[in-house]
Amino acid sequence: MTAVTPITTGRRPPAGGSRGRRVRRGRRGQVGWVFVGPFMGVFALVFLAPIIYSLYLSFFRDQLVGGTSFVGLDNFQRAFEDEQFWAAVGRVALFLVVQVPVMLGLALLVALALDSGRIYGKSFFRIAVFLPYAVPAVVATLMWGFIYGTRFGLVGNFNDAFGVSLPDPLSPSLVLASIGNIVTWEFIGYNMLIFYSALRVVPKSLYEAAEIDGAGQWRIITAVKIPAIRGALVIATIFSVIGSFQLFNEPSILQKLAPNAITTYFTPNFYTYTLSFSGRQQNYAATVSLVMGVVTMIIAYAVQLRGMRKEA
Repeated sequence: MTAVTPITTGRRPPAGGSRGRRVRRGRRGQVGWVFVGPFMGVFALVFLAPIIYSLYLSFFRDQLVGGTSFVGLDNFQRAFEDEQFWAAVGRVALFLVVQVPVMLGLALLVALALDSGRIYGKSFFRIAVFLPYAVPAVVATLMWGFIYGTRFGLVGNFNDAFGVSLPDPLSPSLVLASIGNIVTWEFIGYNMLIFYSALRVVPKSLYEAAEIDGAGQWRIITAVKIPAIRGALVIATIFSVIGSFQLFNEPSILQKLAPNAITTYFTPNFYTYTLSFSGRQQNYAATVSLVMGVVTMIIAYAVQLRGMRKEA
């Protein structure tokens, strides 16, 4: 009776078995941290460290008698009861509700016009619309501030030339709208570029299918193009919400031209700046910054959830 020899595949088991796999996995993880490590270090230095330090400052108060003392949550209680702070929040909320839809609507209109391919000199028009975004915010605000001037600017020259009396754009009742005009002029091109880039990657077959079904241009825009770029619309809206709550450059520069219209608590960021550098209240300024950061985060997250729900 002959012995039967087992059939083998000729392959040897991997050396080290599971231990070898763990070693290789650990090496891959180390290589990953080599690439991610520099970013994490910069992120911790410029983002996490200031937040932690602001949180630390918010628990203290610098007093004339006794120096710096621990006050717990007193600064947060003061912030929630601060009428000037919440007036500033309400002002930027009004700015957000009015300015952002106008700006995004105009940017979407320009993007759709460019995507239609029916504009002569499309490249020049695209650059011309985007160009204001390349102008620094300080320069743009100073330029518009002098245009708004009733004694030395374009509005004043128009009044003198035609013998009329146009409303003062820097008056208390119109200064917020004037700032909204500046911000809209600056960021239409930026948002237009986001929308136009999203429109360029939409499959042309969707448009062709809609035309075969008898859809007109308006129907294609509302049923195909806008739904296809909903993600870009959500992103632009979130950026605009954050930018509205961070409003600082325009009111801080225009205050020199309209001191009676723009108070030191015109916006939350301007209020924080005044508290820190003029009022020497760094601890309370850090508290206001943290509260404003949480408010901004909640509203931006709510906008994101609503946009994702509609997309789903």
